[in-house]
Amino acid sequence: MALTIPVILAGGSGSRLWPLSRDLFPKQFHALFGAESLLQNTLRRARAAAPAPAIIVCNEEHRFLVAEQCRAIGLPWQQIILESEGRNTAPAIALAAWAAVDADPEAVLLVLPSDHLIRDSAAFAAAVERACAAAAGGALVTFGIVPTAAETGYGYIRSKGGAGPDARPVDAFVEKPDAATAEAYVASGDYLWNSGMFVFSARTYLDELARHEPVIAEVVEAAFRQGRTDLDFFRPDAAFLTSPSRSVDYAVMEPTDRAMVVPAGFDWSDVGSWSAIWAESPRDSDGNHLAGDVIAVDTRDSLVLAQTRLVGTLGVDNLVVVETPDAVLVADRERVQDVKRIVEQLKAAGRDESSTHREVFRPWGSYEGIQQGERYQVKRIKVKPGEKLSLQLHHHRSEHWIVVRGTAEVTRGDETFTLAENESTYIPLGVRHRLANPGKLVLEMIEVQVGPYLGEDDIVRFQDQYGR
Repeated sequence: MALTIPVILAGGSGSRLWPLSRDLFPKQFHALFGAESLLQNTLRRARAAAPAPAIIVCNEEHRFLVAEQCRAIGLPWQQIILESEGRNTAPAIALAAWAAVDADPEAVLLVLPSDHLIRDSAAFAAAVERACAAAAGGALVTFGIVPTAAETGYGYIRSKGGAGPDARPVDAFVEKPDAATAEAYVASGDYLWNSGMFVFSARTYLDELARHEPVIAEVVEAAFRQGRTDLDFFRPDAAFLTSPSRSVDYAVMEPTDRAMVVPAGFDWSDVGSWSAIWAESPRDSDGNHLAGDVIAVDTRDSLVLAQTRLVGTLGVDNLVVVETPDAVLVADRERVQDVKRIVEQLKAAGRDESSTHREVFRPWGSYEGIQQGERYQVKRIKVKPGEKLSLQLHHHRSEHWIVVRGTAEVTRGDETFTLAENESTYIPLGVRHRLANPGKLVLEMIEVQVGPYLGEDDIVRFQDQYGR
């Protein structure tokens, strides 16, 4: 029996969930529903439907986040494939397909975005089983969600007749419709939402990709064959960046004559906007979802999320209010699909709020900007037990370190020494240094940087266990 391997596509940016979701910490890594992230939920759901370790394709910047979140729930991976730059889903799936063929030439792929919400894992697993049965016959299968509303934010699939839950041929893939067309689709009963989830043989997918997009097929195969393993990760050759950028729908599913769809009756959301978060979250008697330190008076049908301070609302309806340490979003709940326009303006202005939070995660822990002024910057640094930063120096700044909690092992020039709570040291400009946590508790310290330039690119690394 062919091995079914989950393929998790974890490269999205989730810009419509700004300011919570940002380029360096997008929505799939956030715990939006419960204690675990959307990625972790997806990994568990995939494991229940297909027990083989997953192949995960992600952005190079997110590699340690992916590995850490897998380890946190005790789920090993078969391979984590890194894209230095995303080329859309068709090339990404092709990379995973080659990795799967190396493991089992007859492998079947269960391709899942990392940021969808599906609560009924049993119904999902049953739909996967039906899809695998069709894939065994050479079909490229997608999952069509039975519509519950006339949504204009989803593409639709029209199938060729048939009834019941089994796979049936696809008649057409349809772009996101306007409101009137969506109403007609739902009323007809002939259309399903396009979920962006797939099951097919890895070899069949590669053959169909070569048939319909030969340039992508050739480039991706070469990039995979010339790739290399780096720590826990696989890096395709730089030739990957020359691949055309195509979605799997455009590249393969629409032109192929092998497309089939399994109607999926389980509840599903792509969690694509704040209104979707509101719809999928518990609400009070006034229709509000409130999280954090919130006082809502005469407020209805709103989502209010407060991360770091008190947020009060008075006499408002249908709002989304999201407060983070460095940004606040206030939006009409009916306009949240346009939040990405704010992100576009932030990027055009060169502002960091489009890509980073005040707390920035690294493989060794995290740092958070507390205060910045002319020629100085203050950060809170957290180092996980047993971890250490790179051996490095700075050409433009000196640093003063104060231990707040835990024990620090400091390398400064030719000397190595430890600091306990409420002890400090000074790192002169141009001196090699390293910070490590030899203890069993998280090391927390305050760093004061002083100098004419304080950018993160003022780092010269000599040794780094994370391969940066």
